[in-house]
Amino acid sequence: MKSNNQTIITAVAIAIIGALIFSFIHIPSSISFALGAVLTGLALNFMQTDKTPSMTETETSQSSKTLYVGNLPYRANETDVKNLFAEHGDVFAVRLMKDKRTGKRRGFGFVVMSSTDADGAIEQLNNKEYGQRTLKVREANEPKNTDTVETE
Repeated sequence: MKSNNQTIITAVAIAIIGALIFSFIHIPSSISFALGAVLTGLALNFMQTDKTPSMTETETSQSSKTLYVGNLPYRANETDVKNLFAEHGDVFAVRLMKDKRTGKRRGFGFVVMSSTDADGAIEQLNNKEYGQRTLKVREANEPKNTDTVETE
């Protein structure tokens, strides 16, 4: 549970008020401490319930899709591709593939963007002219595991 200054101040205020109330009642200090701790915990839990986003909101805000982008101009760099896709949503990463031997770009890459924006970007950018080339944009396939060989 994250705590901010307002939560800490509220917890201290509840503890002080609880201490004042319990000081007028003649009960052992260990019991008054336990009651104060329980009441403070309940109060903090109540305060946090309406401020904490639900699990589905958190998952939605952080989910992403990887898109394959093919037929890119060889002179396009990561910044160019990121700016192109940023017009259609949140872009988290861009990776353009290069030839291992020569270091030159191979004309395709991958863009990681928000899953809520990915379908719109595919629709808007697939078969679009960019740098005198027609882009091919689709959702990327899962990488194949070459270590696992199935035998029948």
